[in-house]
Formats: sequence, C-alpha cells, structure tokens
Amino acid sequence: MRTDITCMLLGCIGVALAANAAHAQNYPDRPIRFIVPQSAGGSTDKVARVVAQELSEVFGQTIVVDNRPGSGSLNGTELAARATPDGYTLLVVAASFSISPAVRKKLPFDVVRDFAPITQLVDLQHLLVVHPSVPAKSVKDVIALAKAKPGELNYASSGIATSTHMAAELFRYMTKTNMTHVPYKGGGPGITAMLAGQCHLYFATISTALPHVRAGKLRGLAVTGAKRSVAAPDLPTVAEAGVPGYVHSSWIGMAAPAKTPPPVLARLHAESVKVVQSPQVKSLFLRDGLESLGNTPQQFAADLKQEIAKWRKVVAAAGIQAN
Repeated sequence: MRTDITCMLLGCIGVALAANAAHAQNYPDRPIRFIVPQSAGGSTDKVARVVAQELSEVFGQTIVVDNRPGSGSLNGTELAARATPDGYTLLVVAASFSISPAVRKKLPFDVVRDFAPITQLVDLQHLLVVHPSVPAKSVKDVIALAKAKPGELNYASSGIATSTHMAAELFRYMTKTNMTHVPYKGGGPGITAMLAGQCHLYFATISTALPHVRAGKLRGLAVTGAKRSVAAPDLPTVAEAGVPGYVHSSWIGMAAPAKTPPPVLARLHAESVKVVQSPQVKSLFLRDGLESLGNTPQQFAADLKQEIAKWRKVVAAAGIQAN
C-alpha cells in the first residue's frame, strides 16, 4: 500500500516537473504584462518601458506596461501579488517595495513571501530641486528658509512610503527642519506639480527631474548619493552641500508572483540582465543618471531583507507614519 502511495506521489511530482519544463520551453507564447505601481512619466515607468521594448524583441511577444498608481505603490503591487504565477504578469517596482513594510503596520501582501525577486534593473540617485520662485540657491539656503518659516515650505513626493518621500524625511530629520509633505500618485504628477509652482521642493528621482533642470524650469541644488552623478557632475551631493553624512539612493527592480516556475524565472532573469547590460541601454540610462545593475535573484532577495530592516530603524528614529 505504501509503495502504491509512494509511486502515485512520485508520479504526480514527475507530471508537475514535466509541466513546468514544457511551460518554460514554450515561454512566452502570449503577451506579457508589466505592472508598474507608479504613474506614467516617472523613473519606474521609463525603465519599465525601455526593458519592455527590448524584451519584446527578444521574446517575439508584446509586453504591455500597465500603470497602476496609488497608495504609495500599494495598489499595483497588490495586484501583482495576486496574479497567476505563470510569468505573464510581472512587477516593475521601485524602492517603495522595501520601504512600505517599515512604514505601514498592515499590508495586503508580504514583500518576502508573496514575490519571487528576478533582478534589480538600475540604481539611481535623487535630485533635490526647487521651483524658481523659491529664494534658495543652495542646500544651506533651503535649511535656513525652512527654519525661518517652520511648516510653510512644502515638498512633493511620488507617494507615501516611496523613496522620494524617505529622501525628504531623512533630510528633514537630519537638519531638524519642519516641512509639509504633499504626496502625489507617482513621480510624473509630482514633477508636474513642481513645474506649476504648486510645491516648493522635491527630492525627485534624477531621471525625472534632470531634463527640467537642464531646461531651466527647475533649479537643481544637490544629488542624494554618496558621490556626484555622472549625469550632473556640477551638482554637489547633499552631504557636500551642508548635511554631513546624508546619503540616500534608490533602485528599480523586477519581480514575479511567488510560485512562478523556476525555469521561467531563470529565463526572465537571464534576458533582463542582457538588456540592462547592453551598451545601448546602459548609455541610454546613464544619460539620465541611471546606472544599470542586473544582479542575481539571491542578491536582490538579500538586499530587500537588509533594506526592510534599515528602513524600520530610520522610520522608528524619525517617527514617520503613513497617513
């Protein structure tokens, strides 16, 4: 009897493995959807569209970018978590993925349990910009203005618990300033508000803000990384400009729903890394201050766990709470 049951179990496992192998061999045989939990026009959207275009040529299938902004990236991320784990619905997400667990007490998904990391596509800095009407020509000017008028300066973000939000909160915490947070549904709406003069300053992702700085529509003051950006070498780091020790950077990565077949994940990883490491894509990204990555799923998973722990400490120290 035990032998019969064992044979049946082994047979079921064999059928499942064969099905997975066949699925991976034919993958993809229909269009793929990239869920981007941010609005069109922001850094995550831009990276997703470049990668989608390149992968569609490799796979011979259409890849649709589906923008699902709102709730600090929660709406689209939850949708991806609940998708069928077959490789045809993927998530292209920014660092809010590892920030949300630190800021929000309850999430409709578990970042570690409900997703299979594929790779981090790019690394990027943020760029502190102010509207031309703001009488601040430097980081020290912003600090002085904020201290002279507590609560009167407002700052845009791409949503609560996003990397742009945390960049500003870290600045506010380290400079002991009081500024008002105005969250938007993505980097695109945030930069639009800045251009319209509806917000005073914004720690925008560099690829979102830099074109407007170059066009003279916004004033760039500093970048947030540990070193100057090759895309804007004339701009100092925030640390150089008056806040010693300040360092903040972000990333954009790709993940799939948990339980996606490993052979499918392996192919997605291999082809995505080839795309972001190709000379033409690296050059395209670097022009906007984005540095191509393409790490392993294991490295991505380890980074996520480290970042969640880091942000929990920062959030607790700064007293940050989701609205």
